Amino acid sequence: MNDISYIKNGDYYIPDLKLTDAEQTPLGKYGRMRKAFLKEHRKPIYTALCMQGTLFDHCAEIDARAHEQLARLISDLARSAGVTESLKATYPLRWVQRMNAIKAQAEEIILHDIVFK
Repeated sequence: MNDISYIKNGDYYIPDLKLTDAEQTPLGKYGRMRKAFLKEHRKPIYTALCMQGTLFDHCAEIDARAHEQLARLISDLARSAGVTESLKATYPLRWVQRMNAIKAQAEEIILHDIVFK
């Protein structure tokens, strides 16, 4: 954990925060959702992560985990629902309908278990 230094400004001590020069890639969908959730519903955690300079890393890790689990869940749910390539070849619209339902179900699981936890 980073040690926070303070500077005295009048009668108050203010955290001496500095931005890092590290190059950062943009956050994905789930990372941005996690950041917004922390900012609105978990303010102490959000503030602590900001002050430690680890908010971006935390959100990027959540985003990566969410994408990995989403891919795994979609394939598992499709296999258990019997959505196959032969269904795609014979009834493409039915395949799309089922895959959209499976993706929505997997995203709900991801949001509940990872992003909004």
